[in-house]
Amino acid sequence: MTSKAELRLRFKALFETGATVPAVGAFDPLSALLVQKAGFPVVYVGSYGVASSRGMPDVGLLTLDELVAAVRSVADAVDLPVVADAENGFYNPANIWRAVRLYERAGASAIHIDDHESGKHSDLPRRLLPLDEMLARLRAARDARDDPNFTIIARTDAAWATGNIEDAVARMTAFAGAGAEVVFATGINATQLAAVRERIPAHVVLVNTPPETLAQERAARVQMVIYHNFCLNAATHGVARALAQFHAALDVTAAADLMDKVDDVEALLDYQGYNQRGAHYGMR
Repeated sequence: MTSKAELRLRFKALFETGATVPAVGAFDPLSALLVQKAGFPVVYVGSYGVASSRGMPDVGLLTLDELVAAVRSVADAVDLPVVADAENGFYNPANIWRAVRLYERAGASAIHIDDHESGKHSDLPRRLLPLDEMLARLRAARDARDDPNFTIIARTDAAWATGNIEDAVARMTAFAGAGAEVVFATGINATQLAAVRERIPAHVVLVNTPPETLAQERAARVQMVIYHNFCLNAATHGVARALAQFHAALDVTAAADLMDKVDDVEALLDYQGYNQRGAHYGMR
């Protein structure tokens, strides 16, 4: 396995290639292994996927420890940079060091910290942190790092919360002025970003907005695109179809075309590695 320090350097180098990098969302180690097997360069762990995998909506119910544990389990399973969701940092600037160090020690290559205070993924009023408080959190998060290559991505939900793209641009510009090398805006698609991209003095991350393609996002000079619910939606759709076919026929073979073979799953989980180690150490 590649060291976490090397993976952080690999992650930073991705932003210098001129490519637009797809960061595919996983919700557990198994889905992360599938992202790696498919050949993607980065895996993403977000609160949406983690909350959903626990049967909960993503409305701020997850604790810091729960999110960090999910990130650690993924980082332990794959040999890829892990980009993780750190919500709004969980605490004020004087306390944010704990979140940063926990994510760093869990093996993440990067985290994003957002300016959303409440109302996320709900019909309740959406409130943003005041800009000066968000900037203080970003400065504190950067100071808290043990590894200077651990990337702090500064996220604004201004366009999502208010529909005001100009506010989002102003915030991203301020984030860059506070030292953020990578900024992230939600509620903005590639077409909208293209009109304002020249005014943002940093690398930009977006969430994919269907039906926009990676080619369109590359044309808008987006450096990384997050597909936060890809594995989750694929899994729920696939399992639901398999269960429906099984239930309708009351014969498990009716769903065989929707299921992986046991040998393929066990190969992904490296049962062979266990057997080889056992033989090497003389286990009987």
